[in-house]
Parts: sequence; C-alpha cells; structure tokens
Amino acid sequence: MNNKGGMSGLMRQAQRMQKRMLEVQEDLKHLTIEAQVGGGMVIVVANGHQEIVSITIAPEVVDPEDVEMLEDLVQAAVNEARRKSQELAAEEMEKLTGGFNIPGLPGLS
Repeated sequence: MNNKGGMSGLMRQAQRMQKRMLEVQEDLKHLTIEAQVGGGMVIVVANGHQEIVSITIAPEVVDPEDVEMLEDLVQAAVNEARRKSQELAAEEMEKLTGGFNIPGLPGLS
C-alpha cells in the first residue's frame, strides 16, 4: 500500500489549517471587547490581540483627593479587558481547531 498520497493529503490539510490560523489571528486585530468597572465609570476596549484600543474615564470619577481609587478602577478595567480578550481569542481558535488542543500551533498572547 502506498502511503505517499495520504501523507501529501495530510500536509495539504496542515497547510490549509496554518493559513486559516493566520487569517483568524489577523481577524482578531479587528475584533474588540469592552470592559466596564465602577458602574461604567471606567471603560476599556481591547482587541483580540489583548491590545488596549481605548480607555474612557467619566469626569466625575476624577478626584484629585482620591487618585488611588481612579488607579484601582483603571487597573481593574484593563485586567478585565485583557481577560475578555483572551477568552475571545480562545473562542476564535476553538472554532478553527474544533476544540482540539494542537501542540505547536502559534500562541495568541
């Protein structure tokens, strides 16, 4: 039995998956999530590459007497945005791999 045809088919399939993975990674640059803390006082938007796209701070939360509270809110919002971004990337990759954890595939972080 000749295994050559099977091996080349497997290689083509791997190349298609690699190409699709690169497309998904590119798409993630354009997908965004939003994280809000403090009842919407601080809003952070991140893309699927865990890059912060924007930060919005409500004027009423800017208190020169309590800078620490604002710092805490910004930190919490950024951390939440990164967490959501990681989930988004994992969901998109799961669509591609069918939920299989395939060793050697490039990471997203």
